[in-house]
Amino acid sequence: MKRPIESGSLPIASNRKAFHDYEVLERVEAGLVLQGTEVKSARLRQVTLTGGHVRIYVGEAWLCGVRIATYDHGNRYNHEPDRQRRLLLHKKEINRLIGLMTQKGYTVVPLKAYFRRRHLKVELGVCRGKQMADKRQALRRSDDERDARRAMKRFV
Repeated sequence: MKRPIESGSLPIASNRKAFHDYEVLERVEAGLVLQGTEVKSARLRQVTLTGGHVRIYVGEAWLCGVRIATYDHGNRYNHEPDRQRRLLLHKKEINRLIGLMTQKGYTVVPLKAYFRRRHLKVELGVCRGKQMADKRQALRRSDDERDARRAMKRFV
């Protein structure tokens, strides 16, 4: 069993695929409304952000597609792992997200999840999708940078 994560430490989950598929234009921090067993699972780092996105219903922001695994010792009080979770944002922030999401090609995806004090927070990214050529160019650039670092290390 993994060690539980303590408050104020490293991120418990990150969405690395989002950085490959999207260009992140803006970042927003939001809280989550969780049930008790969800918090315990999150402390055990059993959170998957890949494939997650944000939807707005009736003036409220909801996080969809994020999986928080069921808690092993939760018995009948366990939560539904794939349920939608309400995001805690100010009305001004929600209206700004609505304005950005209505533009063609923009979406809001979770980038990472972490604890701040006792509360689980999610960093959301306002993103624009990358074309296949952009993805290839980014991979080529990272390969070139890695090769340059290796060459510098060898001659130093």
